[in-house]
Amino acid sequence: MRDYVITTDNNSDLPEEYYKEHGVGCTYLSYSMDGTDYTKETFLPVHDFYERMRNGSLPTTAQVNPQDVRDMMVPYLEAGKDILHIAFSSGLSGTFQNCCIAAEELREEYPQRSIVVIDSLAASLGQGLLVHFAQQRKEAGEDMDQVAAWVEEHKNNLVHVFTVDDLNHLYRGGRVSRTTAILGGMLNIKPVLHVDEEGKLIAIGKVRGRKKALLELVRLMDEKIGSYRESCDTIFVSHGDCREEAEFVVEKVKEKYPVKTVIINPVGATIGAHSGPGTLALFFLGDKK
Repeated sequence: MRDYVITTDNNSDLPEEYYKEHGVGCTYLSYSMDGTDYTKETFLPVHDFYERMRNGSLPTTAQVNPQDVRDMMVPYLEAGKDILHIAFSSGLSGTFQNCCIAAEELREEYPQRSIVVIDSLAASLGQGLLVHFAQQRKEAGEDMDQVAAWVEEHKNNLVHVFTVDDLNHLYRGGRVSRTTAILGGMLNIKPVLHVDEEGKLIAIGKVRGRKKALLELVRLMDEKIGSYRESCDTIFVSHGDCREEAEFVVEKVKEKYPVKTVIINPVGATIGAHSGPGTLALFFLGDKK
């Protein structure tokens, strides 16, 4: 079997230790805040990033460009490895297209190597969970074509359900209207959203109060999991600097499902810039996205 590596970008929100332990390659999107540009080497600690947002800072983000992708991929190609890259949703960023541009250039430069780029149609630890399942299959001995085929076949079984604490961040990103943001804040309305089959963020409901919003995520899992109910042994949960609430959601899920593997990790700056502090997202495999 030809040697290969699975790569992704930091929108997958996996812990840095995961990339290192499993040999997963990663390229990094940057962001700007309060007049300063931040890259991987200078990213703010998670709490500091979200605390600045709580105090009114408005971060902006930049997608991965083709040169960033090349810089990440070339060492693997030089080492004789093929590459399976699982990219941030094309419904949310131009990063996937830039990965395709870089891959096409590199195929010409390294014709003996195979480079496959997959649009995950996913975000945050939803993308991370897809990477995790792919890496599991690689470590079990499947070749790159088998793993790529599995990812393409199952990426729309990767369910994202999430809520945010402050609608103003979604308003800034054009996800809700100004009126909705103002009234939601006054009435303590919390939106519930998911990522659809096109990889876009879509509102699917709203509840009054934070705890009800968290419990609604678990209820939606009951609704969407379908035939994966008995085999649900892995869930991922990402959060915007609200770890205790993430643990609460995990506890509620474990009361219902045979979960053994859990990763809880913060929502990174690229997505957090648009969803804000208090974002809470639950990811699992289900019959419908």
